[in-house]
Amino acid sequence: MTARFHIPTLSIVGVGLLGGSIALACRQRGLADRILGCDRPEVLTRARERGMLDDATTDSCSAMTQASFAVFCTPVDTLPDVVGGCAFACRPGTLLTDVGSTKAEIARRLVNRLPPGVSFVGSHPLAGSEKAGPDHARADLFEGKLVVITPAGDPPAAVSTVSAFWQALGARVETMSPEQHDEALAMTSHLPHLVASVLAGVLPLEWKHLTATGFRDTTRLASGSPELWRAIFQCNQPALLTAAAEFRAHFDRFLDALAQGDGERLRLLLEQSKYVRDSL
Repeated sequence: MTARFHIPTLSIVGVGLLGGSIALACRQRGLADRILGCDRPEVLTRARERGMLDDATTDSCSAMTQASFAVFCTPVDTLPDVVGGCAFACRPGTLLTDVGSTKAEIARRLVNRLPPGVSFVGSHPLAGSEKAGPDHARADLFEGKLVVITPAGDPPAAVSTVSAFWQALGARVETMSPEQHDEALAMTSHLPHLVASVLAGVLPLEWKHLTATGFRDTTRLASGSPELWRAIFQCNQPALLTAAAEFRAHFDRFLDALAQGDGERLRLLLEQSKYVRDSL
């Protein structure tokens, strides 16, 4: 347990890959006296078998009555209603955050929905994989990873505490507005998933035995939860449509060079892409 960061009772709503990894990391680092998980019974059973939780409940509002710090790891389209519905069960001083991949819509829907003394500071850890569930959770998932904090008029002390929480899990922290976050993540996260899904979707099944590393690496993201990603796409629709338009325009440059037989232009476009990829 650290003197710099300490949580008497941590409540985690949604004990899947991210929520389970938060629980394991807090357990390993001694950051919380008690960890309470909220999810479906079968998920909670597996989470307890892995030693993630001290207590469990299927009632998110019940989890909030006991929390001093809570992390919501639920789908982004339902998250504002879950947070807003449970906030009035919190004691004054309770601090809430999340792991959602979109931010502006959540911030907009939570405006004026929290009781006095309860704060919600949005956050998004850029960590995880296409796999889901507590069986894939890892205590080191956030080490060295970037977490974007998206305050929207929140008290500075609350923003500082949420930042300290992620840093205590080994993450780096950057602060952006919810709108800036969604614009950037549309290009760096949501568009790649969209493109991977489109590419996987056009493969004739009779050719799947001919796929190798290139196709499988490029389409890995398409294995993610369809329901989770449907919610992300719809919640970040404006920014994702803008990113997709930029992608289509650049894709058309490749197609035009190919159609014109312009090998030099193709080479330059490929070199540009290689430069960006190699710089990551």
